[in-house]
Amino acid sequence: MNTNATPSERPGMLSLDEALRRLVEGAHAAVIRETETVSTFDALGRVLAEPVHSLVDVPPGDNSAMDGYAMRAADVPAAGTVLPVSQRVPAGVVGTPLQPGTAARIFTGAQIPPGADAVVMQEQCEALDGAVRINTVPTPGLSVRKRGEDVKGGAVVLDKGVRLMPQALGLAASVGAGQLVVLRRPRVALFSTGDELAMPGEVPPEAMKPGAIYNSNRFTLRGLLQAAGCEVVDLGIVPDQLEATRDALRRAAATADLIVTSGGVSVGEEDHLKPAVQAEGQLDLWQIAIKPGKPLAFGSVRKPGAGQALFLGLPGNPVSSFVTFLLAGRTVLHALQGMEASLPKALPLRADFELKKADPKRREFLRVRLNAEGGVELFGNQGSGVLTSAVWADGLVDLAAGRLVSRGDTVPFLPLAQLLS
Repeated sequence: MNTNATPSERPGMLSLDEALRRLVEGAHAAVIRETETVSTFDALGRVLAEPVHSLVDVPPGDNSAMDGYAMRAADVPAAGTVLPVSQRVPAGVVGTPLQPGTAARIFTGAQIPPGADAVVMQEQCEALDGAVRINTVPTPGLSVRKRGEDVKGGAVVLDKGVRLMPQALGLAASVGAGQLVVLRRPRVALFSTGDELAMPGEVPPEAMKPGAIYNSNRFTLRGLLQAAGCEVVDLGIVPDQLEATRDALRRAAATADLIVTSGGVSVGEEDHLKPAVQAEGQLDLWQIAIKPGKPLAFGSVRKPGAGQALFLGLPGNPVSSFVTFLLAGRTVLHALQGMEASLPKALPLRADFELKKADPKRREFLRVRLNAEGGVELFGNQGSGVLTSAVWADGLVDLAAGRLVSRGDTVPFLPLAQLLS
């Protein structure tokens, strides 16, 4: 993990690194162990429960990297040598042994005929009537892909705990794996509390009550969870009442590995979520030394019979909720699935902006975007309620508490694509 926290954090505030350590420790107690076997076609985004071993050598035999002509390098001592063409070898056809002093017309991916040891691309050859002029001097191994040079049979090509991206599925297929053993999807229950919340599409703007707001966090968090490969149980908006909140927690814990909420976790705030979680399980309220997103709640809710569902309470401001999920929610989900649970490594990039004021106590995550010159630009309004900044950005700059930035400084950049993986 990054270690940008400073000793200046006041008592009661956890560094991000310490908070993530505690989240991982808590999640390990509820790690998912159930597996299922799925078609490689249907495994996108799943997490491998068993390593994938290659059933074959890749490639399975020496083959041509080019469209051109296969030959013995020794048969072409000088540029301009003419060789008769003795056979044609397209992909999927096994040629006959190449006679000395001849060449074979060959195509990309086709197996090298026995006896040949080089391929000259067609652009360096001149086709004649029944023959070919070689306009270069080949060396043994030229444009030949050797058997097993990518993967040897029996080798591990994908490790346990890997999230399967499209290229990983292609690799699994290339070594003969038609099915994969994966963990079952994490089941995550999501709900919102607050009588001020309204749903877009259900309540038109002109019918909004005074003080009401549309529930954007429900959409953002649901999308983040789905993008992370979770099975989402959406319990909607829960009435702002203690018994209703406790009932929602019980229903969520019955089926979920993790319960995620937003809002109502600030220290000292009067709400029903904190006492409800404490009544149904246990809860720690933390102040994290980060900006945006200081309040964070983590705990568990008892399942019927035995066991527990983890509970993660995120801050209510839209950007705070989004950023905190990328840092804390992602960590919990990775730990639940036995994956590497740490922040991705930041990339050192040039700051094409200035930051003249910084919070001396909190590590700051700024919404930025890469520009065509290879630097990063800052969104003008970094407020925790400005959700447009999260849509505009393609990454976060991770700054130590109190750090100011001048144009041209090198800053650590965390791509959103990696934080969403």
